[in-house]
Amino acid sequence: MDDILKVLALSLIEGFTEFLPISSTGHLIVGSALLDFNEIGSVFQISIQFGAVLAVIFYYRRTLRGHAAGMSSDPEIRRFWLYIMLASLPAAALGLVFGGGIQSYFFSPAVVGMALIAGGIVFLLVERMPRFRECSKEPATPITKVTIRQAILVGLAQVLALIPGMSRSGTTIVGGMLAGMDRRLATEFSFYLAIPVLGGATFYTLLTSLDQLQANELALLLLGALLSGLFAWIAIDWLLKFVSRNSFVFFGYYRIAAGALILAGVAHGLFA
Repeated sequence: MDDILKVLALSLIEGFTEFLPISSTGHLIVGSALLDFNEIGSVFQISIQFGAVLAVIFYYRRTLRGHAAGMSSDPEIRRFWLYIMLASLPAAALGLVFGGGIQSYFFSPAVVGMALIAGGIVFLLVERMPRFRECSKEPATPITKVTIRQAILVGLAQVLALIPGMSRSGTTIVGGMLAGMDRRLATEFSFYLAIPVLGGATFYTLLTSLDQLQANELALLLLGALLSGLFAWIAIDWLLKFVSRNSFVFFGYYRIAAGALILAGVAHGLFA
């Protein structure tokens, strides 16, 4: 029962933070350390992200069905998914090569705290740029209008998310905005990009760790994925409504405050 409560808490953290630009992995590292939930370690932190992938697929199920039906006849749809795969490549390639080292040296509360602060400062600086000072009142740009230049820039920005605390959604949203997307388009592109990126990372982690997991641990992973998917679906809907009316300044300040608290906890020996 104690493990189930810990899984519930961490699934809530993962679900609500995966698509917010505040780093789900960073929050999971800190949450796992505080709850002393290290039985499955980073395997749990990565695998329950699959629930977030299912949340995106369910949320955009009608659009995805339309894309699947029009893939053979609509070059714009084919081009969009080609750009999604192109944007996925940099982080996927570097993750495969350096993933083990990154987990060994960077998956710590201290790194998370510093990365949260750095990302928060970037958000505040970007939102001070003249073209982002006012929330756009223009009609939403169709997701298939993303250009190859924008996709490549977002993909390169996503590489920074390999450092826990930087945030996959945060780096891709900022990358998209700097590449010329409005807030909502950058946010939606980040959601779609999660399908191959998080889905691929989850399958790879499970395949390479399956022989090390016990039956009860697999059950905990499944429970975590289902719960995180539910919470992620709620977060997706909320964030899309939020960015239609607000800037990301709030998240910038949140990141800086959270990072400072984590570093203070590290300095006072709060984390084992």
